[in-house]
Amino acid sequence: MSQVTLGLVNPKSPENVGAVLRAAGCYGADAVFYSGVRFELAQRFVTDTKQMVQQIPLVGVESLIAALPDGAVPVAVDLIEGATPLPDYRHPENAFYIFGPEDGTLGSDITQWCRDVIYVPTRGCMNLAASVNVILYDRLAKTHKASCRGTLRQDSQAPIETS
Repeated sequence: MSQVTLGLVNPKSPENVGAVLRAAGCYGADAVFYSGVRFELAQRFVTDTKQMVQQIPLVGVESLIAALPDGAVPVAVDLIEGATPLPDYRHPENAFYIFGPEDGTLGSDITQWCRDVIYVPTRGCMNLAASVNVILYDRLAKTHKASCRGTLRQDSQAPIETS
């Protein structure tokens, strides 16, 4: 069974973390870990309108390296030299995607222990939540294309026919 975990390096705002949680819920991520001191867990996320914080673990850790789930492949998501463009990337079955802060980049201490480094080809930088949405959508589109064709899932239990 595949597993998707997200790691956020020193996220800046509860709004972005809330939007990341919503994306995690929409695309079936199993957990979200974050490191750093700028973000303090708020009781209520402004953009987490689906209340995913109650369904998906959001765990503060000192080191994302220590939070790597067993069997997961660490994948850095950053616009850096040598990264693989997302359209060319084949997602691992068990992935731990690591995203940099909204106002910075991942350090070599993170990218060196990641098996893969990928980026979203754009004309400019996207915010944290937008990056998470694009990566998770790309994963879904590439890995579940056949099983999702013709249905729109309102929740994980009830597929709704679209045609």
